[in-house]
Amino acid sequence: MENPIRSTFGEDGTACVTVLGEIDFSNADDVAQGIRDALGQWSPERIQIDLGDATFIDSTGLGALIEGYRAASEAQIRFVVVNPSDSFRRVLSVTGLTELFGMPDDEQSAGLSQATGA
Repeated sequence: MENPIRSTFGEDGTACVTVLGEIDFSNADDVAQGIRDALGQWSPERIQIDLGDATFIDSTGLGALIEGYRAASEAQIRFVVVNPSDSFRRVLSVTGLTELFGMPDDEQSAGLSQATGA
């Protein structure tokens, strides 16, 4: 099985964990472990989870991201999710995770304003 993540460390002190393909029961543990490994290896000021190359997420995948968030919080490292697809953003919004994951609400606010006529 191919590794579902790729990790890099930037000059700005940010660790970036890029998730590739599906995040589901078959690899959720690998994703959570990859986040923990990046935290332990680099002790970054911030960890960024890039979902731009992710294609699917289920509840165990969300659990992996939550585990990563908890590990980062315990180490007092800022945890941010970036580049979610529209469908991922909806899932994270519906589950109440956008704020927890440091995602801006700009797109949500714009959509809500249009829907309510505000």
